[in-house]
Amino acid sequence: MKYIEVYVKFDLEECMRRDPKGLYKKAQTGIIVNYTGISSLFEEPDNPDLILDTSDLNIDDSVARVPVYLKVIDFLKDSRMRNNKT
Repeated sequence: MKYIEVYVKFDLEECMRRDPKGLYKKAQTGIIVNYTGISSLFEEPDNPDLILDTSDLNIDDSVARVPVYLKVIDFLKDSRMRNNKT
C-alpha cells in the first residue's frame, strides 16, 4: 500500500460555520466562482480507507483515530521495512 486515503467528512453548513475567511459567503454571492460545495460539485471518495465523520467526532477524536488506524493495518511497520531495503 503506497498511501492511505482519509476522508474528513464535513457537511456544508459546518464548513460555512468554520470558514474564517468568508470564502463560502463570497461564493454564495458570486464573487468566487466554481467553489466546491456551492457552485462546483463535490464528489465524496468512492472507497476511502478511513472516514472521519466530523458530525460524530470532535477534532481530538478525529486526530486520534489516524495513528490507531495506521497501527491496525501495520502501515507504519511496513513503511519502515521498505525504507530499510533501499
